Amino acid sequence: MKFGNEFASQTVPEWREAYMNYKHLKTLLKEILIFRRRQTKLPVPVPSLKRRVSLFRAFSGLTTNTSHASSKQRHKEDEAIIVSSKMHQTDEEQGAEECSRSYQTIFLRSSEEGGDLELVFFRGLDDEFNKVMEFYKSKVDEVVKQAEELNLQMDALIALRIKVNHPLMEVTQESKISEEDEDKRVSLDVLNRVKINATTETPRSTVRSVFNSLNLELNYSKNELKHAQGKLKQAFLEFHEKLRFLKNYAFLNQLAFFKIMKKYDKITSRNASDVYMQMVDESYLSQSDEVAKLIDRVEAVFIKHFCNGDRHRGMNTLRPKCKREKHRVTFFVGCFFGFSLALMVAIITSIHARDLLKDEGQTQYMNTIFPLYSLFGFLLLHMLMYAANVYFWTRYHVNYSFIFGFKQGTELGFKQVLLLSFGLSVLVLAAVLANLEMELDPETQSYKALTELLPLGLVIAVLLVAICPLNILYRTNRFFFLICLWHCICAPLYMVTLPDFFLADQFTSQVQLLRNVEFYACYYGWGDFKKRDATTCNDSNLYQTISIVIAVVPYWIRVLQCLRRFCDGRDSTQAMNGLKYLSTIAAVVSRAIYTLKGGTTLKIIAASTSGVATIFSTYWDIVMDWGLLCKNSENPWLRDKLILPSRYIYFIAMVLNVILRLAWMQTVLDFHEAPFLHRNALIAIVASLEIIRRGIWNFFRLENEHLNNVGKFRAVKSVPLPFIYDYEDEDKDA
Repeated sequence: MKFGNEFASQTVPEWREAYMNYKHLKTLLKEILIFRRRQTKLPVPVPSLKRRVSLFRAFSGLTTNTSHASSKQRHKEDEAIIVSSKMHQTDEEQGAEECSRSYQTIFLRSSEEGGDLELVFFRGLDDEFNKVMEFYKSKVDEVVKQAEELNLQMDALIALRIKVNHPLMEVTQESKISEEDEDKRVSLDVLNRVKINATTETPRSTVRSVFNSLNLELNYSKNELKHAQGKLKQAFLEFHEKLRFLKNYAFLNQLAFFKIMKKYDKITSRNASDVYMQMVDESYLSQSDEVAKLIDRVEAVFIKHFCNGDRHRGMNTLRPKCKREKHRVTFFVGCFFGFSLALMVAIITSIHARDLLKDEGQTQYMNTIFPLYSLFGFLLLHMLMYAANVYFWTRYHVNYSFIFGFKQGTELGFKQVLLLSFGLSVLVLAAVLANLEMELDPETQSYKALTELLPLGLVIAVLLVAICPLNILYRTNRFFFLICLWHCICAPLYMVTLPDFFLADQFTSQVQLLRNVEFYACYYGWGDFKKRDATTCNDSNLYQTISIVIAVVPYWIRVLQCLRRFCDGRDSTQAMNGLKYLSTIAAVVSRAIYTLKGGTTLKIIAASTSGVATIFSTYWDIVMDWGLLCKNSENPWLRDKLILPSRYIYFIAMVLNVILRLAWMQTVLDFHEAPFLHRNALIAIVASLEIIRRGIWNFFRLENEHLNNVGKFRAVKSVPLPFIYDYEDEDKDA
């Protein structure tokens, strides 16, 4: 792999713009190389730009070595550059002790032919180095302040541990009790200066904050201790990850400057890399040891106070192993895909061989069995769209794992999602084929109940796998999904995070799947499934009313989530987002009532509300969720930063979003049943189009979220700390 590609693959996606722009500098070197080739008129290849390298290969430049000592003994006439530095203060730094240092390279051979190109290169090189230095210094200052805050949090936690575990101790005396606290003398007076950070994250705390005055005082309970310890442990994990990112940032950039200067030397036959790399070695980027010291301190504290001194367990938690690609996953994806194709061919062959499409039971089959199995079809299509999303997110370096908040190393790649999808498709298609064979085989025609129970058995099997506590079939991801699902159900009692509202948005595109779940309950609960009779369900007014309510529930959940986010952050855009979902609820209800009762007035109401909701939702999708249609952006009518290389893809996505959102028109235009399609088949097609639209929306929604994180250099999660120090009391005491 070329160094440029390997360098890009090792960068922190959210900090990508802060790294040295290796690609740009290499382009400048190519211009110098082309000029020199024209001067000499020799077909000189570019071997230096195609060398295979490794990020972990030893190189001069990161440590002081004899090459720099020998460079000082060179004759002055051999020198090509002089690197100087100067101190300066910004407006914010006036009066501060520390000043910023900028570096400038003076090119001594600018009068030579092609010297202007080399001068441009060194100006670009200086700009990149100063950019890297400024970013690194700012991040080091940031982590030093965070370390001080975590130190205060640990003082409070240890004091709380002592108070909870040894309640008879005097509050004011200094303690040195348990083995875990043996090297840290903590004054228990710190508990008089802190309050618990009661972030409303649970239904109980939310209700209590609404109906009661919020009690922020510590009451020294074990539950409170456990809660604080869990928060602080997560804060240490995120802080350690940030430190590792910063250490890797410094290493990669030093390596990149070394590589680009070696390429310059090889192209120009000069010896400038020693001088420049000596400056890099002596700079804050190389000489600073704050990050390394903080990593050692964080690891020592974490192992001692959160892992009971077990270093092996502590280091496995702080530095989880990289996720490895398993070849058996690829093998089984291929197997299940092949099995699915074979079963589909067998089903189609069976239907055509027996001419089942003209059978008298076709209508009965479409009214009963088709809705039962189409539920799995909607689910499989959504999973396949998610697999495609994961593939393209990975390909274009969208950090979906960080955005969704997956535990490091547990996120599913697109192959794992395909494995689950094709595995489920094999079960579903096998059940469909078995259903057909049992119905047509004279020896099994008497087993009507068993035939009709196949779809229900499949649903039960899927649910059992989803809630299975055993560590099989990606348990971490299954539980993550169930937790997000529970948060959606309990909205607005939980604080809303991105995975919660992202999942709720998926359910707004799976209304037909939810209606099929209702059909399952009615068909097997009140219908005569042994005789394949669903008239009890389809002709029931109560069933139709519940069907309308089910269609509204996902949008209502989103309204409640928007209300909660508005109350938490006072963000007016969330109020507008809630109004968008309310308009969609009005459209869904009016279309459902028109479908049941008909009439010109209801038709006009359905068309009007649907038109308003479509315009509102389309605008929100494209402008707010995707961040597109910016008039004055660098990319006209898109946005300043794009991930996909081709801009026309964004315009195609916008057009498709509008077209697919108009699928509701089949309702008001009375396309309930096409001449060659059953009504349920048409409904399934329209529902599938909405799932496809949602899959497209998913990619661009997360792309926009990723770019927002990049703009703010957010690479680790922000964890609320458990204790709040009351500095006002300290000022009063002073």
